[in-house]
Amino acid sequence: MPDTMLLLQMLVMLMIIGAFAGVLAGLLGVGGGIVLVPAFFYAFHTLGYDGPQLMQMCLATSLATIIVTSLRSVHSHNKKGAVDWTILRGWAPGIVIGAVVGMLVVAQLRSSTLQAIFGVLALVVGLYMGFGRAHWRLGDEMPKGPKRWAYSPSMGFLSVLMGIGGGSFGVPLMSLHNVPIHRAVATAAGFGLLIAVPSVIGFLFVDMNMPVPPLTVGAVNFVAFGIIVAMTLITAPWGVKLAHAMDPKPLKRVFAVFLVLVALNMLRKALGY
Repeated sequence: MPDTMLLLQMLVMLMIIGAFAGVLAGLLGVGGGIVLVPAFFYAFHTLGYDGPQLMQMCLATSLATIIVTSLRSVHSHNKKGAVDWTILRGWAPGIVIGAVVGMLVVAQLRSSTLQAIFGVLALVVGLYMGFGRAHWRLGDEMPKGPKRWAYSPSMGFLSVLMGIGGGSFGVPLMSLHNVPIHRAVATAAGFGLLIAVPSVIGFLFVDMNMPVPPLTVGAVNFVAFGIIVAMTLITAPWGVKLAHAMDPKPLKRVFAVFLVLVALNMLRKALGY
């Protein structure tokens, strides 16, 4: 039986992480994964679960939570008619292929390599959040043909390497191609489901050659999964209320700075400093 005090510490840490991720998701519209992956890393590391596959567990568990949150989000947005099903259907095959390839690549990489990849990609996302402008455009409509077949697997692949859903890459990509922001956010929730489901199924069969927390199947820890889902469902509406009560734009820039610092710290650890 696992140590009771260790389980209690894990429970408290995960509840705080889930509450924070839920509020941020509701307030700023950022996916929970961008917060959950580094938070999981520090939580599991602090609790003594360390090894060459630690980042695999963090990525896989984050993606598992995205299945539930994306389903809820797509359902809510679809009731308001905000989901663009034409984009979702057209981009689905490429995103799924990219997600499966991403899972296979992650399963072969060491934790330090995945930390470095997360750090670089989080740095890019943070800089875009901080300096991106709503009027920037790459085109007047979403790419089709060869461009779509280049973009869609890349989105699925990179998202799995970061343990995130469709928001961090999907929303900027759609905004840059003239999709209204509310429609982009709603459709990106569907991207998250396409990314998370196939990758998590694969992660359930990954062999973890390191000490793992209780109730871990493959690379997915179901204790963290359950607590995070419960907490984000409770606290995300609080974030939404805050977003309507105040201007979230300055907070988004503050979060961008926070994300850049997290990314740089991940890179520092990956380099062994």
